[in-house]
Amino acid sequence: MHLDLHDGFHVRSYRADDKAAIIELANNPKVAANLTHLFPSPYTDRDADRWLERVLDQTPETLFVIADADDRFVGGVGLHLGEGVYRCGAEIGYWLGEPYWDQGLATRAVGALVDWSFARFPGLERIQGRVFSWNPSSGRVLEKNGFVLEGRMRNAVRKADRILDELLYARLRTP
Repeated sequence: MHLDLHDGFHVRSYRADDKAAIIELANNPKVAANLTHLFPSPYTDRDADRWLERVLDQTPETLFVIADADDRFVGGVGLHLGEGVYRCGAEIGYWLGEPYWDQGLATRAVGALVDWSFARFPGLERIQGRVFSWNPSSGRVLEKNGFVLEGRMRNAVRKADRILDELLYARLRTP
C-alpha cells in the first residue's frame, strides 16, 4: 500500500529495515505520554522486534508507516478493525516522532488512511479515535478530518500518576 501525503511524505507498509528509526523515534517519553500502556516507555530493541513481528505479517493489513521523502520511518498510523457486533467500526491510532510534530503531517496521514479505509472495507461504517484530554493537538488532527467529538469519558485514564478524561471522536462513512 502507498498513499501520497505531498512534500514527499507518504504512508506505506512496514519493512524490517524500519527498526532503527522506530526505536530512535519511539524511545521518547514525550511520544509515549500521549499513547496507551501498549506503547512501552522506554522503547527497546526487543519492543521493536515484537512490533515488527506483528506488523510484517498482518492480514488484513491495517497498520502502516508514515515515511519521509527518503522513505525513512517518521511515525505510524493504523486501524484496529472491530469484530463481532463491532465489525462495522474501527479505531484509528497515530503517532509521529517529535521532530515531525506541528507540521500537519499527522492530519494528512489520518485523512489519507480514513479515505483508503472506507474504500477498502465496504462494511466499515464508523472510524473512531480516542484522545487524552491533555493532548488537544490530537483532537484537532481528527476534527480537521471530519471527526466529531461524541463524548468525554470523565476520569477514564490513569497516565503518569494523573487521572485524565478521554475524548471520543468519530467519523461516519455517511455523515
